[in-house]
Amino acid sequence: MSPSPLTPRIGAWFIGARGSVATTATVGTLALRAGLGTPDGCVSELPEVAAAGLPALTGIITGGHEVGEGSLPKRAEELAAGGVFPTALARALCAELAEADDRIRPGAGPGGETQRAAADRIQEDLRAFRDRHGLDEVVVVDVSSTEPPAPDTPELHSLDLLEAALDRGESPLPTSSLYAYAAFRAGCPVVAFTPSPGPKLPALGELALREGLPWAGSDGKTGETLLKSALAPMFAHRALAVRSWASVNLLGGGDGRTLADPEAAQSKLRTKGQGLEAILGHPVDGPMHIDYVADLGDWKTAWDHVSFEGFLGTRMSLQFTWNGCDSALAAPLVLDLVRLAARAREAGEAGPLPALGFFFKDPAGTAEHDLGRQWQALTDWCTALGARA
Repeated sequence: MSPSPLTPRIGAWFIGARGSVATTATVGTLALRAGLGTPDGCVSELPEVAAAGLPALTGIITGGHEVGEGSLPKRAEELAAGGVFPTALARALCAELAEADDRIRPGAGPGGETQRAAADRIQEDLRAFRDRHGLDEVVVVDVSSTEPPAPDTPELHSLDLLEAALDRGESPLPTSSLYAYAAFRAGCPVVAFTPSPGPKLPALGELALREGLPWAGSDGKTGETLLKSALAPMFAHRALAVRSWASVNLLGGGDGRTLADPEAAQSKLRTKGQGLEAILGHPVDGPMHIDYVADLGDWKTAWDHVSFEGFLGTRMSLQFTWNGCDSALAAPLVLDLVRLAARAREAGEAGPLPALGFFFKDPAGTAEHDLGRQWQALTDWCTALGARA
């Protein structure tokens, strides 16, 4: 089903456009438009969220930046072979995926290009994408590899100092933040789906407010942390004292390979761990491991052991195993966030969007981690947006 001429057309511009999540999201948009799939897993299709008056899923067109080689049709074949979606679907959409691949531009990588030049080039790519396809809005979504935490330097705290450093030919920004900087300057909302620094730096927060742009983040909540944010309130509300919560995460694919680097894993471990203490109200003992297992491909497994005390100090435990397909869990949320961020921009909102904390491990603009309360905040916001439509 194609959108009508009056349906808002929204661009989803992926940083890491040939990665697993971006490819799955692109396949999803094409499949829905062709009537070859259903929007299972898309929170934005639920009545409470759709009440915001969101742009249609079938009106989303994708593009992006990528530093790697390959093509979307080839990547889709690889993901289909790994069981992420049916092989027949990848074959049926091969021509459309090739067209989407033509909308991918070279990303910012190591080389002779200054960050100022790279930012200017990225801005031009975004504006050209918007103009060429007659889009009402372009939302930039970072689904690239996780970066280490950003250094604490004056340039990252002040927009004036940052601009001056870029003008001098310096490179003060982490790559994820360079994309966010360019996106804001091009007039695009940003979604930080990874724990990388991205738009979270104070200087970029200043830029977003100056340009009147919303942003959402960070680190999409798709698996084990989603379960924690649902289960931890149960212990708190039943006055059961959690003594330890140990977690082992086994990841394959590019994300697992990246997180095998201890420096890159710092960002992920921090966002995975902070919600539990916030919900329970006290520190919780227990190790948390992320291990790379190449054989798992795009799948991930989490093993958790929770030790808790009940009445008169009786010791008990909960153990669970989560086995999920990372891209199939993340892709619909990415499309949700594109629609919600576009609607927020249309409604004139700027800065971090705390109501979208429901989607993230490290929610921007709020300290709330309880999944039920996050859901209430999201649906209340969507109702208010709908009333303003």
